[in-house]
Amino acid sequence: MSSKTTSRWHRMRTRESRDVERVLRAEFPETDAYRYNSASIRVRVVDERFKGKDPEDRDAMVEPLLRKLPEQIQSDIMNLITLYPGETDKSLKARLADTEFEDPSPSRL
Repeated sequence: MSSKTTSRWHRMRTRESRDVERVLRAEFPETDAYRYNSASIRVRVVDERFKGKDPEDRDAMVEPLLRKLPEQIQSDIMNLITLYPGETDKSLKARLADTEFEDPSPSRL
């Protein structure tokens, strides 16, 4: 994953995405979020505990924390990426998801 200070998405952070980071970082310190467009927030969580778990189990680990956020923020989270450290070196799907998070394609909104 690229440095936060050089990543384009870092400039796309908002109050809402910072709220997501604050809530998730209580349990998952390596959490990043940004507002992709007016209707969508993207979230990436990297944690060793995800290794060996399928996407549904990973989401189930994160969702209780997301429920602590206001409903509007919850409904704006359209992309939740859950990775374990080093997963992008082993999985093309993980690498593509992480690449899109790091360098978001232009939004149509």
